[in-house]
Amino acid sequence: MKGVNPAPPPRRARDAAHAAGEVIELLEVLWERGRDAASAGPVSSSQLRVLYILDRDEGINLRTLGEVLGSAPSSVSRLCDRLQALGFVERSPSPVSRRELELWLTGRGKAYLRDLRTRREDALLTAIADMSPGARKALVEGLAGFRTAIEETSSAQGGGRTDNDARSA
Repeated sequence: MKGVNPAPPPRRARDAAHAAGEVIELLEVLWERGRDAASAGPVSSSQLRVLYILDRDEGINLRTLGEVLGSAPSSVSRLCDRLQALGFVERSPSPVSRRELELWLTGRGKAYLRDLRTRREDALLTAIADMSPGARKALVEGLAGFRTAIEETSSAQGGGRTDNDARSA
């Protein structure tokens, strides 16, 4: 029926969403600390997302990147300008169409992501090492279920493709 509000989520689902939100906020603080120490200087969250996408789909063009980001071409171009100025991204003419530019991570961009991922993993390992074995097992199972639910929701909504940021972050 159109116009009928769905039932509110069960209390446990709300509790889980609240707990996940708190963990996300803690991770953001942890990541900010790590970004401050980054040798190439911090990049914005939008720029970081571009780096993750290029790491996964190198050689995509600006139009495709804009579709993935849900951003206007001028915004995507400015993001890439800044990343190119940092030495993280390079643009090259497409062999398929002279009107298109392909986007590639440079060695410096790859090294930045590798270092960022290492620092994040080290921070996570430190925290996870303090957890009991049962809590670690529950975390792994919970995160696997969470990822599956997100992928299914994305597919059901017609997204078809997820940003697999779990691999990239």
